[in-house]
Amino acid sequence: MTAISTRGLTRHFNDLVAVKDISLDVRQGEIFGLVGPDGAGKTTTMRMLTGILEPTSGTASVAGYDIVQASEQLKEHISYMSQRFGLYMDLTVMENIRFYADVYMVPKKKRAAQYEKLLSFSNLTPFKDRLAGQLSGGMKQKLGLACALIHTPTVLFLDEPTNGVDPLSRRDFWRILYQLLKDGVTIFFSTAYLDEAERCSRLALMHRGELLQVGTPDEIKKSIQSDVVQLNLADSRTARNVLREAYPDLKLSLYGERIHVLSRDTESTISDVTTALKSAGISILNTRVLDPMLEDVFIELTADGKRSEVHHA
Repeated sequence: MTAISTRGLTRHFNDLVAVKDISLDVRQGEIFGLVGPDGAGKTTTMRMLTGILEPTSGTASVAGYDIVQASEQLKEHISYMSQRFGLYMDLTVMENIRFYADVYMVPKKKRAAQYEKLLSFSNLTPFKDRLAGQLSGGMKQKLGLACALIHTPTVLFLDEPTNGVDPLSRRDFWRILYQLLKDGVTIFFSTAYLDEAERCSRLALMHRGELLQVGTPDEIKKSIQSDVVQLNLADSRTARNVLREAYPDLKLSLYGERIHVLSRDTESTISDVTTALKSAGISILNTRVLDPMLEDVFIELTADGKRSEVHHA
């Protein structure tokens, strides 16, 4: 079954086209990732799908409800955890959860079991009497998720929920999401972290309001025609700047002390970059040809992808 369906979904802000002609289907019970840099249109898309923002044109349905014609009914079946989810810092963990139970009008007889379940799977039971303002960033995100789930939504929207969260808390957060999948919850997840995109059932790469590619992580990585040449260097940042100046159209990305260069003529590319770096007094320790990563695909698909702020671990 289809949990989310969009056709030609578009949103303008005066002369700015924030989202352009998006058509996609998200299956029930999968985790679908919307992946792209800041300003790609991820939040605008999510706000339309949750009935908060009306589209300029196009149509969409979520959980069987039209996002415009049935926006109020829709909100009873979904939950939206925005980048600034509204926790109350002067309330305790438990008081925040109770507040959202009231907001969503959760039946009184169901609350005790739901409280216990949410506290348990988020590992917040020992902290239920702690003020939200005294929680770590990762714990605040888990509390926000618990509040978003209090009414057992059919579809859960998460807008970059792990942005700025430490790696351990991100891992815990994903553990919780996988538990939700087992319960049949559909998760629509936006992120700029490419390592997180790898965890999704399927994903869509988004840039400047448009979808570039949709599929499983493996399908997307196999979609490009270029080889990936990995350069190991002692000073990769200087080398990157030298290559960008020498070859402005070269598609490359930085991975610590390694540089990935996309090429459809591997031997020629290795020869050119070696010559350019040697002229600048930079030695290449070694080169390897690798299978593409998601960031490599993103760079291949965008004319200025080398300057887009998608992130890898």
